[in-house]
Amino acid sequence: MSQVGAPQGRTWAGSSRSPRSRTLRSVATLTSAVLAVTVLAGCSSDEDADGAPAAAQDNAPTARSLVDDGGTLRWAVDALPATFNAFQADADATTNRVAGAALPALHTLDERGRPRLNPDYLETAEVVETEPRQVVLYKLNQQAVWSDGREIGAADFVAQWRALSGRDTAYWTARNAGYERIEKIEKGKNDLEVRVTFAKPYADWRSLFTPLYPKQVMGSPNSFNDGARTTLKVTAGPFLLRAVDRKTGDLTLARNPRWWGKPAKLDSLVLRAVPRADREAALAGGKLDLAEIDRSTAERIALALKDADAGRSGAQAAQLHGPGSAITPGKALGSWALAHGADEELASEVKAARAENKAAAARYAAAQDTLAGYVVRKSLEPAYTQLSLNGESGPLADERVRRAVARAIDRRELAESVLKPLGLPSDPPGSHLALVGQAAYADSSDALGDQDTKEARALLADAGWVPGGAQKKPAGTKAGSEAGTKAKAAEEADSKKKAAEEADSKKKTEKGDTASDDGLYIVGDDKPGELPAAPRIGPGGPETGTRVLAPAPAAARESAALLARAEALDTGARAAAGPGNAKPDKGVAGAYAPLGSAAPAAVPAASQALGKDGKALSLRFVLPSGPGSETLRSVGDRIVRMLDAVGIRTEITKVSDESFFKDHIASGDYDLALYSWPASAFPATDARPIFAKPEPASDGSLLVEQNYSRVGTDRIDQLFDQAAGTLDEEEAGDLIRQADARIWAAAGSIPLYQRPQLVAARQDVVNAGAWGFAAPQYQDIGFKKSETTKGSPSNR
Repeated sequence: MSQVGAPQGRTWAGSSRSPRSRTLRSVATLTSAVLAVTVLAGCSSDEDADGAPAAAQDNAPTARSLVDDGGTLRWAVDALPATFNAFQADADATTNRVAGAALPALHTLDERGRPRLNPDYLETAEVVETEPRQVVLYKLNQQAVWSDGREIGAADFVAQWRALSGRDTAYWTARNAGYERIEKIEKGKNDLEVRVTFAKPYADWRSLFTPLYPKQVMGSPNSFNDGARTTLKVTAGPFLLRAVDRKTGDLTLARNPRWWGKPAKLDSLVLRAVPRADREAALAGGKLDLAEIDRSTAERIALALKDADAGRSGAQAAQLHGPGSAITPGKALGSWALAHGADEELASEVKAARAENKAAAARYAAAQDTLAGYVVRKSLEPAYTQLSLNGESGPLADERVRRAVARAIDRRELAESVLKPLGLPSDPPGSHLALVGQAAYADSSDALGDQDTKEARALLADAGWVPGGAQKKPAGTKAGSEAGTKAKAAEEADSKKKAAEEADSKKKTEKGDTASDDGLYIVGDDKPGELPAAPRIGPGGPETGTRVLAPAPAAARESAALLARAEALDTGARAAAGPGNAKPDKGVAGAYAPLGSAAPAAVPAASQALGKDGKALSLRFVLPSGPGSETLRSVGDRIVRMLDAVGIRTEITKVSDESFFKDHIASGDYDLALYSWPASAFPATDARPIFAKPEPASDGSLLVEQNYSRVGTDRIDQLFDQAAGTLDEEEAGDLIRQADARIWAAAGSIPLYQRPQLVAARQDVVNAGAWGFAAPQYQDIGFKKSETTKGSPSNR
């Protein structure tokens, strides 16, 4: 298959950064290895602006009066953190979990993902001035103090701003979004007021100063870079960092005696490093109280609960469906006879096998008895799994091929295959930038269109990928001949001329953001605004007898129609986006071929591959191979079959979980890949680097930030900037929806399903589980009170 041969892109963390700060800090979430997720979801503070999330949280909510005081809860994490500084490149999910329990969060997220003022730290926080500058006034809770007794105040805000503003490259920061917009910070009327003045308006100001670190950490480059990597000496949350044991993999958080809010119910919270592949065994061994799990472990727990409800002991369960279930009375008698037979060598082997079977059955029985003490709490994560299409080079550099891939895929079938067996809602996401339940959510997938095999084939034919194209050579010229070279040059010039004429025509008749002046930027194009040239089959142009569905002018109309459809979605209008006035759920009629053109009369068989210029259409599909990635591989297999149906061949490449993201996704060494992005409470800030138009570097590579599909447009960037710069939440939401419609039209990222969130919890663990959008309330987590002293915290 064709490999990605262009120079591989590199990530860019922002301007004026030290070399170390350029280290990739990905927030992509993998099935096998969940990376850092710093924010979850939500956008608006309007109570009625958005509906309920697709799935409710499932965390056994319990009044504090019914929760025991004391005890230790053991909570599984993927690994102990490399740093406790959430703003460094190697911060991960465990870093954020510690920060959530031990550091100030000025705004937390509710069950619908909306940022809410945290009264433990703030009395009020509001925009008090907009002219000539935006000013936010924070009034701090007068009881809020650091664990060393010092009041939380303006000095901490100033230190964090200076560290994260990006102005001093001695700070090895991984992100500074929003802080670079601040002009100054000063104390208000008293020590409990902090005034933050912005140089330019910033809609997502609530995202700042969460977590807030003490000035001892943020006050100098040395303390920032190294002071909080291995410890947190000063904290201000319901818990504080007690100990880190890297030999045992345990990190212990203890109740903070200086905490002024509602005291933590637990004496201590142990974050235990347990790889996901080992969690079923750890749960079966009673070594964990709370753990995110995969589907197979959830099914095992469900089976254990079913056995317990039926009154079956673990031993009986082992005989019914465990290691002993295949042993019939006849087999047992035969085995006994061999174990006591005259052949001593055979008897010894059979006795050893019988002993191992007996031990396996005993282990299974004990595990079933233990697992019956857990429940599975489930919801949908505030994250979605997407199919990423690398548009840097190769066939996917052509937007028509990317659209064809998108139109070939049945997203609903994929979502149902993952979520229906778990009893979770399975509607595929309609947005890249928000999820159901968020104020900014709107289904903009209509900008691209639903699954349609015929349209996918028409798009591929328009791009020159036709049945038999891998074997056929261009007709009418001889390879290397002068006449052929001239003919090729003439056709190319004519094609460009026609495209230019079409563009000029559109400029005269249309205003605003159209394909003629913005277009869909394809990474690697010399001129981002240039219209697609005429599709050619081979160097000499269209081959005799090959039906090309759309010449160059029509291809320009296709792009314009698609963007017009995105524009219609942007403004809420559902007027016709191009010739044909198609229905919304069918895509744009005439957007993939000239008006009146039909798809090829002879539809190629699924087994007939497409080709162009003597080269087969084949895409490299990279998937992780680890034990926690079964779902991704299953979804990948379904996608392969869907693409095969339209003549697109794929070459599956399975790589280790460790190298999947670093060596393939971030470096651009793939054509197709599956990975996940978190939804954000602040999409104008957090989603921009994911979809920003890549910029060329001086060495010829691309600065892609986190846009690993390498597809973007100037207009998308502008919409993000406008959304971040307006203080009108309704306007910001509208701009975000406009940006999303254009991201769909660019077809670099195809959201497939919202990720399931499965959490195993001991049955007496309350206020913990599958939180969905909401941030955990660490002080409320604990064990439900029992009616007797048996199982009291002292025994846990």
